[in-house]
Amino acid sequence: MQGTLDTASNGRNPATNAAMGHAEHEDYRLLGLMTFLFSESLMFGGLFAVYLVYRSSNGAWPPAGTEVELLLPAINTVILVSSSFVIHRGDSAIKKGDVGGMRFWYLATALMGIVFLGGQVYEYLNLGYGLGKNVFSSCFYVMTGFHGLHVLVGVLLMLGVIWRSRREGHYNAEKHTGVEMTEIYWHFVDIIWIVLFALLYILTLF
Repeated sequence: MQGTLDTASNGRNPATNAAMGHAEHEDYRLLGLMTFLFSESLMFGGLFAVYLVYRSSNGAWPPAGTEVELLLPAINTVILVSSSFVIHRGDSAIKKGDVGGMRFWYLATALMGIVFLGGQVYEYLNLGYGLGKNVFSSCFYVMTGFHGLHVLVGVLLMLGVIWRSRREGHYNAEKHTGVEMTEIYWHFVDIIWIVLFALLYILTLF
């Protein structure tokens, strides 16, 4: 009885209240993502700082025998940066109610992420040195490996979005927080890689 009176007094039916509650939940999810990305930024920032300290305290950097190639990482960079524009197309599609378009662009982005990871594995196999060679190699593998893990998570998130979208009405023009969160996460991954590319590859040329 009290629930009926409450519903009548606020002028909304139970379905409306449920929808509003769901929207509030989605807002908290987005806040949670931003908090997580902030903590990850601090973690990567710590790794970057440690790397720069080691770099400044060593004369030859990278040490002899641990040189890096530029061509493959540059290609990987183009792929990953381009994927940010591709995933944005998917987000724009779902905001127009185009679920099929969102699936297409998210699948394309996931494939680009897989290609990026394949390129990174190929690079690892052909570097000629391992994690414990010296300080540079340790920093290199830890930072690129940690970032690669984030790329893998992003690919899985995109595939998860595509999988969940098979349910009618799960994502639409009004309800697409999961899609938006995945795009934000992927942009974060791209930004981190740009910094890594500059630190590990570009700066080693000077």
